Amino acid sequence: MTHSAGAPKIDVSTPGRLASCARGLASLNRALLIVSMGALGLAALILSTGVVLRYFFQTATDWQDEAAVFLLVGATFLCGAHVQSLGGHVAIDALSGVLSARVNHLRRILVDAVSVAFCAFFAWKSWTLCHEAWMEKQTTSSTWAPPLSIPYGLMATGMTLLALQLALSLVVRLTRERAHA
Repeated sequence: MTHSAGAPKIDVSTPGRLASCARGLASLNRALLIVSMGALGLAALILSTGVVLRYFFQTATDWQDEAAVFLLVGATFLCGAHVQSLGGHVAIDALSGVLSARVNHLRRILVDAVSVAFCAFFAWKSWTLCHEAWMEKQTTSSTWAPPLSIPYGLMATGMTLLALQLALSLVVRLTRERAHA
């Protein structure tokens, strides 16, 4: 497994729309990475506090698990595009060693296209769930009962950004293909 065949590097210093999109997405990804790091820290703090409260004070908190899950869902989904931009998602390169450079390039384009389609579908379904949860004021079944639109919105936002990052990678691959042809 490797990530060397992951996202193509985008030269964000060059002028043009593609580089502008890449710079904007990279800036947003960095900001969300910082927010997600804070969310992970906060989730750890919430869970640790809950353990201390239960152990030392025999006090149960009914909100801690859901709050931590919401924070972890947000951190996971909101960092997906950043990880993709670094080529950090798991890739299996068993075929790349036996395929010709041309066929391997076409395989990468196909994988990027299928990934964009999957992530766009996932994002669309997540936005649908978020809208439904918002309109129907759906909540979790706990006594705290936070709105379900929160995790659905985090999933939808993260998958939308991941689909955009994958689409950007695909366009870069196709643009380089035309430039080298």
